[in-house]
Amino acid sequence: MEVLAKSRIRRSLEWEALVVESKRVFEESLKEELNLVKVGAPLYVSKKSGLNDDLNGVEEPVSFELNGEEFQIVHSLAKWKRWYLGELDVPKGKGIVTDMKAIRADEVLTEIHSHLVDQWDWEKVIAREERTVSTLIDHGQKVYNALLRAEEYISSKLGEESKLPYSINIIHSEDLLDEFPGLSAKDREHAACKKYGAVMLIGIGGRMINGERHDFRAPDYDDWSTTDKYGRKGLNADILVWDSVREKSLEISSMGIRVDEKALKLQLQELQKEDRLKLPFHKLLLEGKLPYTIGGGIGQSRVAMLVTRSKNIHEVQAPSEISFV
Repeated sequence: MEVLAKSRIRRSLEWEALVVESKRVFEESLKEELNLVKVGAPLYVSKKSGLNDDLNGVEEPVSFELNGEEFQIVHSLAKWKRWYLGELDVPKGKGIVTDMKAIRADEVLTEIHSHLVDQWDWEKVIAREERTVSTLIDHGQKVYNALLRAEEYISSKLGEESKLPYSINIIHSEDLLDEFPGLSAKDREHAACKKYGAVMLIGIGGRMINGERHDFRAPDYDDWSTTDKYGRKGLNADILVWDSVREKSLEISSMGIRVDEKALKLQLQELQKEDRLKLPFHKLLLEGKLPYTIGGGIGQSRVAMLVTRSKNIHEVQAPSEISFV
């Protein structure tokens, strides 16, 4: 509760309405930009399905038992969305978006993290030949366009000027390492966002030339091993912006082109997770029974924090961990 106690919480009906409006404007813009349809989403999935996201590989999902089977509260819907697109037989060029809510009990609480995770999880069917960096960049720019619209709209409501740059800077994690040598991965993100205002950082999860990973990604949804024509790894990216209130970078979205059969095997082998190939989701993928997709997660509270100029996540999330002292 220490983070909550130190936060300046804004509570009024007018403020709550503004937060809700910020999310509405962003969501409508996102659906328009990416050709998405809103659908429902599960709160939990079967452990043995292989559908849950293991994030950095150390977080334990909240779990419980139903009729003798173990179920887990979702960490994200990265794999579920791809499976569901196949179930719905969605054609190429169209996709889905849903409200994802999760409980991450192991989350370290900060100004931008709480145990409740709320995000727009979106996924879109693409052709196999569209599994390229240019496709990734095109979709990243469209996500950023939606963010610009929401920020401009709420800024006008607040009587303030927009702060985000009109365009987003595209940079690979290898190039970021060259540009800001000697800094940690997180400090490189801060430096880049302070310099450019908004960054689409490509290549998250694969080992860079220096042998390090810029950050970790699970091996069975984003493709972080396929190389481009310059030999740089990664068909995934993070969208980060400069948060002028906190004076730090703020990650708005993690997204990527999803693994094909080759990338799945390679990434599971690299992280010594080949046992997952026996799980139902992974078997479907290897048998060619899942569509090729691109998708991502976009933090709803992160977007609301940014556009309403909030310093703490508790200013935009409904209160849950309540103290009456």
